Amino acid sequence: MDRMALGEFELSIFSDGTYPLDGGAFFGVIPKVMWSRKLMADDRNYVTSGLNSLLVRTGKQTILIETGIGNKLSDRMVKFYGQPAKLLDNLAAAGIAPDDIDIVINSHLHFDHCGWNTVRDTNGKIVPTFPRAQYYAPEGEWEYAQHPSERDWISFLSDNYDPLVESGQMKLLKGSEEIVPGISVETFPGHTAHMQAIIVRGNQDAHAPSGPRFPTACYISDLMPTSSHIDLTWGMGFDLYPLETIESKKRYYERALAEKWLTVFTHDPTTPWAYIEQDQSGKMVAKGVE
Repeated sequence: MDRMALGEFELSIFSDGTYPLDGGAFFGVIPKVMWSRKLMADDRNYVTSGLNSLLVRTGKQTILIETGIGNKLSDRMVKFYGQPAKLLDNLAAAGIAPDDIDIVINSHLHFDHCGWNTVRDTNGKIVPTFPRAQYYAPEGEWEYAQHPSERDWISFLSDNYDPLVESGQMKLLKGSEEIVPGISVETFPGHTAHMQAIIVRGNQDAHAPSGPRFPTACYISDLMPTSSHIDLTWGMGFDLYPLETIESKKRYYERALAEKWLTVFTHDPTTPWAYIEQDQSGKMVAKGVE
């Protein structure tokens, strides 16, 4: 588990495990001769994808950002992705029970980002995994998930969110909103039309070398799923709007580079977060957190 302070907040990474993903799909139009320098593929061309959730303790509330794959995959999907299902065990090892979570935020509703939103009880009924939590997700994402395209219907499992919307436990967000003081969401389209990043701003640091600033972390989700995707044109084959992915990255970097944001990677199995810098040649470089 990776942990750090961000102003008055405490940030921790919890993993739901890893799963295999086709390297060509993970990197889209980027040739293997280029991406294989960053991630090793097996003899089937699979790479290892992480499932990183971000836990934020504000001092008043405990907030879980993203809930991994969960444990409700069909037998067919388990053949493709396995069933890692480690998030609850990893939370428990740190002394965190489902009842301790006050808020759950989903960046979007693909199955590998909201799988632990719900579980089946002993009678097979779908119930909230985090019974006390208020859930949040983008409204446009939920509306699309009701009638996805033939291209990406497999990415959506309605049991992960529909019961929560029906009960009122999941609030659907229309756009950029503050969830609690210091934690907000902002839409960054590209991977999907309505995917949101979660931005965490700590208290103001009056002694920062460049002058007072708010230390900031951003769970950027599938806009940049790993530290290998930080170049502007490196996207996934799963992106529905790849040109918008590039424009969203530009908009993200306008602020993140200038304000030295910590970027949290949802699918990086070894580097869950890093500071991204631009070197003299203009290349983006991920600097690990010590």
